[in-house]
Amino acid sequence: MLADRLSRIKPSPTVAVTAKANELKAAGNDVIGLGAGEPDFNTPEHIKQAAIKAMIDNKTRYTAVDGIVELKLAICEKFKNDNNISCTPDMITVGTGGKQVLFNALMASLNPGDEVIIPAPFWVSYPDMVQLAEGTPIIVECGQDHNFKITANILEGVITEKTKWVILNSPSNPTGVGYEKDELRSIAEVLRKYPHVYIMTDDMYEYLVYDNFNFSTLVEIAPDLQERTLTCNGVSKAYCMTGWRIGYATGPKALIKGIAKIQSQSTTNPNTIAQYAALAALKGPIDFIADNNAAFQRRRNFVVSRLNEINGLNCTVPDGAFYVFPSCAGVIGKKTPDGQLLETDTDYVTYLLEAEGVACVQGTAFGLSPYFRISYATSDELLTDALNRIERATNKLR
Repeated sequence: MLADRLSRIKPSPTVAVTAKANELKAAGNDVIGLGAGEPDFNTPEHIKQAAIKAMIDNKTRYTAVDGIVELKLAICEKFKNDNNISCTPDMITVGTGGKQVLFNALMASLNPGDEVIIPAPFWVSYPDMVQLAEGTPIIVECGQDHNFKITANILEGVITEKTKWVILNSPSNPTGVGYEKDELRSIAEVLRKYPHVYIMTDDMYEYLVYDNFNFSTLVEIAPDLQERTLTCNGVSKAYCMTGWRIGYATGPKALIKGIAKIQSQSTTNPNTIAQYAALAALKGPIDFIADNNAAFQRRRNFVVSRLNEINGLNCTVPDGAFYVFPSCAGVIGKKTPDGQLLETDTDYVTYLLEAEGVACVQGTAFGLSPYFRISYATSDELLTDALNRIERATNKLR
């Protein structure tokens, strides 16, 4: 009874890992989950109070399909102030999380055979969403030797007449690396040669950056590409609002209108109360972001340092987000204490879960092996415990 299209995709691996960890915990096992991509900090109080006020004021009915005008205006203001992008409300879409915005855009624009260039490692949902929209994901491996980023030369080599989209994610999930201004300028130079190619920039981790990294989005660097760029963002990560499910984007008016048509036949408007909470997030104080980032940076430094002390693992220092993506190449080919051969990164993360109760996500899920992703969006105490367990388990390999 199921549709054939379901055979082309798989459940989200990150969701699956988190669900598995929760199942093991519920069964009484001592499990530390490092798979979830969400801050462990609470939603700021002024945002929660705005939601309560919306309910008291009876703002509980349907809204326009793709968002209330007040929120769209606030998003326009955000893009202007933070990214130097000028846009109007008819160039804005608001969806039920950033994932729906991306999905709607692909559904509204792809025809069978259209190609979407996706640098690997990638966020797990990109290829599957492309396939659900009957497009063809073109996975471009961008290894550690390229700092996990696509270069202008590599991009030019994979663009064809069938290319419809290029997806850029900065800072990246899963690696945390970000594109520098010069890298974006070089990529823009290539894209100018191919006017049939649209660009989707996933900027969800824009505010979660560390050290001297300065975030830029493509349209900020190349405003002439605005007419074929969908600049995507949301309140989930920086504002600690993952469960509120509000994402947004600015793009060409025709595409934004198409996205609204898709959304009108699926969820209709995003949660009304959550929209007013998002409005308060965008218009309110943001001092908490710096405080959260200081904690994330401290955790990042600790996790990278500890991983690099473990024989067989190697971890680069990310620019942002709250993930590390260490190589486990040094443990592939080793055996567990019970004699099981570790042939893949999936074998290794399975071993960590079964031997020490640490849940990570294999690099295969993100299109690049042999690596694994750790989210450090959890307490210092749990991270210390988790790294001790990873070290203990890895040192037992022979």
